[in-house]
Amino acid sequence: MGRNGFLRKDRLEAYLNNLSKKGGLYVPKEEKGAIVFRKYSGVSELSLKKPATTPAKSIIYLQSETFFRFMFEKEGNGLDKVNVRIQENMDQEIRIIFGARPCDAKGFSVIDRVFIDTDTQDVYYKKRRENSYIATKSCDSPSSGCFCISVGGGPFDEEGSDAQFTEINGGYLIEAITEKGNIFLESELLEPGETYLEEKRKRKEEVERLVKEYCERVGKIEPLSPKLRLFSDEDFWKKHLSKCLSCGVCTYLCPTCYCFNITDEKTFYEGERIRSWDSCMFFHFTLEASGHNPRPDKFKRFRNRVGHKFMFYPERYSGQIACCGCGRCVRFCPVSVDIREIVLELMKSEEGGRE
Repeated sequence: MGRNGFLRKDRLEAYLNNLSKKGGLYVPKEEKGAIVFRKYSGVSELSLKKPATTPAKSIIYLQSETFFRFMFEKEGNGLDKVNVRIQENMDQEIRIIFGARPCDAKGFSVIDRVFIDTDTQDVYYKKRRENSYIATKSCDSPSSGCFCISVGGGPFDEEGSDAQFTEINGGYLIEAITEKGNIFLESELLEPGETYLEEKRKRKEEVERLVKEYCERVGKIEPLSPKLRLFSDEDFWKKHLSKCLSCGVCTYLCPTCYCFNITDEKTFYEGERIRSWDSCMFFHFTLEASGHNPRPDKFKRFRNRVGHKFMFYPERYSGQIACCGCGRCVRFCPVSVDIREIVLELMKSEEGGRE
């Protein structure tokens, strides 16, 4: 089998059953009206028609994880000598993600630069990333709020994916992107895919045209200048954020947000160090022990969120925007705060807004 293969739809169940034997297989599943990623338990629960409500981020960057456990042990009979024993909790599970969207995979690239492409690597995240295999499903049409093309992505974007499959007449064309992606082609259920490449090309052109037309309503989004005067205008932010609830849904559903908190949870003789997701939209995120909070207002917290994604992160990582345009923060905001409108208004003011 080459770098591609064709899977007939009536063979999907057998294919996924075999794939699940190679590691923990995570797929999008409908659950109480939402589409979430869960371990595969049968093709009848698979949901591939719409993008998942939650990103695939939580499969590799866990929402809560134990770094290590620690135990206090007395040395001899004395009360003044206590040893601390550490038990590391390094996750070794093989994770296979099937059915995420290209924007979700691109989100991992944003997090990789922070946790892996640095002198102080996050060994826990890195290990899971190395043990993970990601097959994305190319999009069929634009979803409400999406703006992937506006931030340099697209419905067939390959960044962050190991393989990609495209639904065409009668089945799926699966193509390996990286060497790791070959795991998705190691199946006797696949037929040679070369004869389906032309059909896939036509499908790609059709979908990219639809998504491009949809995203043209937004336009191209580029990194913001640090010298942008409007960025410091409190009235501007208060106008857009007066209805914000600081619920944090925009950060928890974002494939590129990676803020976290670390706590030690312990009893008298033992405990564990835990990392959990946090959100820059929460009041306590920047609350200091003294009681002082440098960002006490919700508009200041949202300004920081926009600044990080479209100004600070691009400054540090060669112009790369920390946003994949999935649109979840737009679709699921309970009060309809639209980050696209805010960034575009900032961009429009930039020409005459530099110091």
